Amino acid sequence: MDGLAGRTVIVTGAAGGIGAATASAFTDAGAFVSLWDVEKAPKAPSNGIGLAVDVTNVDAVRDAFDTTAQQLGTPTVLVHAAGILHTGSALDGADEGWLRCLTVNATGTVIVTSEAARRFVDAGGGAITLISSNAGASPRTTMAAYGASKAAATAYVRSLGLEVAGRGVRCNVITPGSTDTSMLRGMWDGGDHTAAVIAGNPDEYRLGIPLARLAQPEDIAAAALFLSSDAAKHITMHDLRIDGGATLDM
Repeated sequence: MDGLAGRTVIVTGAAGGIGAATASAFTDAGAFVSLWDVEKAPKAPSNGIGLAVDVTNVDAVRDAFDTTAQQLGTPTVLVHAAGILHTGSALDGADEGWLRCLTVNATGTVIVTSEAARRFVDAGGGAITLISSNAGASPRTTMAAYGASKAAATAYVRSLGLEVAGRGVRCNVITPGSTDTSMLRGMWDGGDHTAAVIAGNPDEYRLGIPLARLAQPEDIAAAALFLSSDAAKHITMHDLRIDGGATLDM
């Protein structure tokens, strides 16, 4: 992808899954990558750094931006993949899981992307990509808190994109469906449920996946690479659904 070599890129949630695949893709494209994750600094390539960053902490996020700029150069690309999953009945209301999902997935997105947008405006332009979820647009049983948090994050980033479009900053969203990560497999009660996910479950009002495969983290990473590159220079506020056709609504 043109326009990525030599740029400084921040990837949150980079210790595993989609975040790790995205960081690797940008490294392969010749970018300098700052890998962030909450529990410990992710292992970074020789031309990158790993930082332990809590995306819900404003000061920690600002410090991580400063450290990235000092060590790798001014960042102009962000892929925000950090997020958590909580499952439970919508009847549980505003329980601890709801509050945690909203704090990490929605408020964390506001903190990280707004900081990036301000800095990218000062730098003369940049690209922000949020990794959201198709659960933010399609109802899912037992996933009300997660879906609501992702819907909020998606709406915020698209509105942010409208405000900064005239100042050279593009803001886009990727909404994956079922992706073969530890988050997905952590929902399974033992064994490999790939076939069941692909087939769908009428009792849960869940469609199957028409392409008959789970997404791989690299599929999402490739889209993030595209949206951050010069090939997507006229794309902003876009919501790119990557779910193998599972939601039929885009």
